[in-house]
Amino acid sequence: MNPAADPSTSTPPYHRRTSARLGTGVCALILTLGALVTAYTALTAYMVEPDGPWDHQAVTNARVAATIALAFSAVTALLTWAVVKAHWLRAWWHAVPAALAVAALLRLTLLAPDL
Repeated sequence: MNPAADPSTSTPPYHRRTSARLGTGVCALILTLGALVTAYTALTAYMVEPDGPWDHQAVTNARVAATIALAFSAVTALLTWAVVKAHWLRAWWHAVPAALAVAALLRLTLLAPDL
């Protein structure tokens, strides 16, 4: 006997929809928190400016913050890929970590603080 065909053991459709919505909400919350942490770190990298040509510590701090933001965006992108692959969220969620990665890369290269 096939237990999947037995109506008494199958999950009602409204429970499946509720659990799918709950999973989508949890995934969206986790990705949003990851994006907020990444954005905060990238913003910190942009806020650090050297006081003068002697302030090498500020340049180092900006590079470290941008590198950490880039690492966070890579982790968030991997989580986003897994969640989108599981069809819990839509593909546009890839744009968030991609935009944050571009911001971090710009701070490391073209918009790096000068001494």
